[in-house]
Amino acid sequence: MLVKFKTTAPYPEITMFGDVALKLLEMMGRRGKVPSAISAEDIPQALQSLRDGIAAADAALEDQPPHDEEEGDERPVPLHNRALPLIELLEAAQEEGVPVMWE
Repeated sequence: MLVKFKTTAPYPEITMFGDVALKLLEMMGRRGKVPSAISAEDIPQALQSLRDGIAAADAALEDQPPHDEEEGDERPVPLHNRALPLIELLEAAQEEGVPVMWE
């Protein structure tokens, strides 16, 4: 499943894999319901919750033992890297005072 995030603010539509998108939606305090939306008034709190959740997830990732490149272990992509486009979209929507939708 793919989830597309969009807003009427000047920012391009974002497409994410469903598992990552649902995890980020949960961090924002949303139920992970697709399709859905967040009102302009709720974006500041959702954005802060998302940032807090990402910081906690990245801190947990740092606590894991280092990976061994010689054994072919792949280092997981930090959640903040995956979330950056969504954070920027939310910030653009916040600046314009418009909602964010996803489907």
